[in-house]
Amino acid sequence: MTNPNIQTLRRLYDRFNAKDIDAILPMLAEDVAWANGMDGGHVEGHAGIRDYWLRQWSVVDPHVDPLRFEETEPDSVLVEVRQTIRDLTGNPVQEKGLKDKLVGHLFRFEAGRVTRFDIRELA
Repeated sequence: MTNPNIQTLRRLYDRFNAKDIDAILPMLAEDVAWANGMDGGHVEGHAGIRDYWLRQWSVVDPHVDPLRFEETEPDSVLVEVRQTIRDLTGNPVQEKGLKDKLVGHLFRFEAGRVTRFDIRELA
């Protein structure tokens, strides 16, 4: 049987790549802490994530492909992700950590919803 948190993450990545914020927010706790890959730190809550993503998508076109899911402890999943970041004309972006590379995305869950998201560099 597939881990339900991993099933949630597969849907989350699919909807993120489609820029479908309204489909993603119900997967997240109201007070979720979400890593800000552009500026560092975290944004808080649904309104913070919506503002962050809308701002991000107004300057870059990110795409994330999950390659591997690993339950690292109960209610935590580490995802190896290939991120591809383009500017709005389709050219690769190479700044502010938003360049094409493999990264780790660590998700923490409570009651089936994401409570925290962090970005980790992969060795």
